[in-house]
Amino acid sequence: MSILPTPPNTRSRQQQGAHAEELACRFLQRQGLRLVARNYRCRQGEIDLIMQDRDNLVFVEVRYRRQSRYGSGLESVTPRKQRRIVHCAAHYLHCHPQAAQRAARFDVVALRPDNNGELIDTGIDPGIEWVRNAFDAF
Repeated sequence: MSILPTPPNTRSRQQQGAHAEELACRFLQRQGLRLVARNYRCRQGEIDLIMQDRDNLVFVEVRYRRQSRYGSGLESVTPRKQRRIVHCAAHYLHCHPQAAQRAARFDVVALRPDNNGELIDTGIDPGIEWVRNAFDAF
């Protein structure tokens, strides 16, 4: 019995989110970042990706919206969401003192769907918007 991948239009929200995080991770790796941790959870929240960019530790929030009716993925990172991510990052640094020796930043990777509302990994990444030091930009 072979297991076929789930067609994009039948994926659950959780599957779509995991797929978006995987695409974002691959994109960032192609930009030279190295994956440190994925889906770090604590009581305060979750950090989608923790990556290393040279000497910097990068906490990455991945956002994907199938429709832009309520704003873009970037616009969905509210001050409340930012606070939760910052608290979670502080927890990570407290639990990983060696990581606390590095400079840290918060990035957001927003993925835009194609015209059919699906995420497609073409390797070219036309639908990916990467904002470094994103919390400074909001």
